[in-house]
This record gives sequence, C-alpha cells and structure tokens, in this order.
Amino acid sequence: MLKPEDKIFKNLYNNLGWEIEKSIERDDWKNTRDLISKGREWIIHEVKTSELRGRGGAGFSTGLKWSFAPKEVGSRPHYLVINADESEPGTCKDRDILRFEPQKLIEGCLIAGYAVNAHICYIYIRGEYFNEGQRLQEAINQAYKKKYLGKNACGSGWDFDIHIHYGAGAYICGEETALLESIEGNKGQPRLKPPFPALVGLYGCPTIVNNVETIAVVPTILRRGGKWFASIGKPKNTGTKIFCISGNVNSPCNVEEEMGIPLKDLIEKHAGGVIGGWDNLQAVIPGGSSMPLLPKKICETITMDFDSLIENKSGLGTAGIVVINKNQDIVACMARIARFYKHESCGQCTPCREGAGWMWRILDRVTKRKATFSDIELLSDVTKQIEGHTICAFGEGSAWPVQGLLRHFRKEIESRCREEPLIKKKVDTPYLVDQHLLENKNA
Repeated sequence: MLKPEDKIFKNLYNNLGWEIEKSIERDDWKNTRDLISKGREWIIHEVKTSELRGRGGAGFSTGLKWSFAPKEVGSRPHYLVINADESEPGTCKDRDILRFEPQKLIEGCLIAGYAVNAHICYIYIRGEYFNEGQRLQEAINQAYKKKYLGKNACGSGWDFDIHIHYGAGAYICGEETALLESIEGNKGQPRLKPPFPALVGLYGCPTIVNNVETIAVVPTILRRGGKWFASIGKPKNTGTKIFCISGNVNSPCNVEEEMGIPLKDLIEKHAGGVIGGWDNLQAVIPGGSSMPLLPKKICETITMDFDSLIENKSGLGTAGIVVINKNQDIVACMARIARFYKHESCGQCTPCREGAGWMWRILDRVTKRKATFSDIELLSDVTKQIEGHTICAFGEGSAWPVQGLLRHFRKEIESRCREEPLIKKKVDTPYLVDQHLLENKNA
C-alpha cells in the first residue's frame, strides 16, 4: 500500500482546492527555476533513474523518449504535445488531473519542454472534456499572471507557451500520430512509423508526445529524486499510478496507489468490493477496454503492473479497471465493446475497418443465440487477421478483448451456438459492406 507521504496527487478528490495559490501550498512550483538551472542532461538522467514509464498505455520509458529529441535546434522548432484525448472506456484519470491538479501538469510541461528544447506546448483535450478544458485554461491564465509561463518562464531564462487544442470526439486521435494530424487540421488518421514523431512530428518538426499523468508526476520526481520514485512499486514497474475502478463495484473511484499492488486489494480496499461479494466476480478488464479480460481465478493473485499483466496475456494499459460480476452477460459486454471499436475505427487499414465490423456482428449473433460453431473459428481467425496487420495499435486493441473472451470464456460462447443448418438461407449481405448500412438492421 502507498504511504500517505508518498502520494503525488494530493487533491485527487478536490478537497484542498485547485487554484494556483492552493497548489503552491502543496509545493507545486517550488524551486522550479533551480530544477531547470541544473540543465537538460540532469533532468533526463533523473527521469531515467526513476524508471518512469508512460502512463498513457504503451508503458515506454519516458526518459528514453525524451533523449530521442535532437539535442540541437536547427531550422525546425521543437514541440511538446500532451495527449489529454482520454477516450478509452473505463478510464478517467486524466480528467481529474485536469480538474483538480492542473498546476502539476502545467509545471511538468515547462520542465519537459525545457528538457526537449521546446518553446511551445499543445495540450490536446477530447471535445467532451469542455468543462475540464475551461478549468485548465483558467489555471494556465493564473500561471501566466504569476509569470510562470511566457517570456523568461519562472525566471528560468526559457520562453514557454501553452496552447489548448480541442478534439472532436474521435477515439483514434488518442494515437499519437493521429493526434498530430488532428492538430494540423487534417483527418485524424495514424501515420506510418518510421519516421517517429521525435524526429518528424507536428508540422514536420521534432515532437515529443506524452500523456497527462506522465508529465504531471515529473516535477515531484525531480524534487524528491529519481531514486525515491524508483523505490516505490516493483523493479521496472516503479512509482505511483492512478487506477480507475468502475463497473460492478460498490464504490467506483480513482485512487493513487503504488505499482504492483494486488488487483484484489484495489477492488476490496478502495472500491468497496464487488457487488454481491468477491465470489460473485466473473471477470475484470484490467487496463481499459482495449485490454483482454481476466477471469476470477487469475484476479485472485494478479498484481497491477506492466510485466505481471503481460505474463497473463493482458496489459496494464491506462489502468482503467472494469469489474464484471456474474449478474452480467459477459458475451453481451464484449459485443458492446466490439461495437464501440467498429464505430471508432478510422477506416485507413482494411483489417481494422472490416474486421472490427465482423467481430461485432459475430458476437451480436452469439448474444442472440443465432451463431453456429463455425462462427467461433471465424471470430478467432478475424482477430488474428487484424492483430499485427494495421498501421497503429488500435486495430490490435479491438482484437485483444475478443481474444480474451475466446481464451477464458469459450465454453460460454459454445453454449450459445448451434450446428450448421442442413439448408442454408441465402443472405443478401455483400462481402464488403458499409458498416452504417447494417446499423439499423443488426443493432
């Protein structure tokens, strides 16, 4: 369990005030100029020492990512982009940071911007977070008034400006290159990599893209030292993490805990336990809807960190924990998730564009007990045709939940299927079909 003195987000429940004066009382903006004066190499070294991994889902080393930015600024300016397009179902950690701890993010932006030679930062917020964006803008204005931003930001000698950019509600814009395309005014579709954004990013310039939570913890890491952060949690899975617990629990919540905490402890001690008791647990989605679910047997002992979940063929992702009890139809739940991914596919890659629709239609048939046993094999084949064959990881994110269902609840699927009919009805559905044309028919 995380010690109270080791908590980074002390106002996660808005009981201490979000304004800049209140933030300063909680040691935000403390000795920021001194931290910057120690130089870029020191900042990046401390972040590497902390073993901080990105909190947006991929879990890539933050210090290593920063070191990819060119050390010298040539003819192209450098940019820092903050991904606040929090569209993953089951995830709402960034929202509370934007609302209740905005100064941590703003201060982190300044430090990170200096570390990667960026004078301009864009914070990309999902369109549905309008109120949160307004709150963040107020916080930015407060920082400008204090001269913590702008010319000679915080007396550091570094000029730094922050701009907010609202998205239009597309899930795909959470992918970093699609996000960059959206800021540029283009359709939000992922780019081929390489080149990576660190070299060719926003407007063709070197760009570092980080998650809100990742940047918000950086000032505290630098003040207390990278070794302090690395001492929390497990090796290679260090520090604190905000876990979003929702679904069939008595007290849904966001809670900051150390990495590597047992999943059962999170649910029992912080979320009030499973509705109907622990024995009523059916499955848990551990890292947002794009991660494979885990059955109760695994949930008994699993710890919440990147490596443990990968070993169990799932992932920490955004740490959006969705609890599903035995009162729910697990197949219908996965069908609903599949429908979400069908709707949100950007359509650039054929396996994702067509495969996401196939997965939903098959799961829909299973839910309605109209599927055959051959549909199960087709469903499994479609997931494999999507996985590893798309430009970005969101195609895989649509396939993994279905793979998790097939892996752990295959008997439940089989119990709803029937043998192939002797006489097959002719179906008028074309091989390739526009998804919206079937919406009303199959919804």
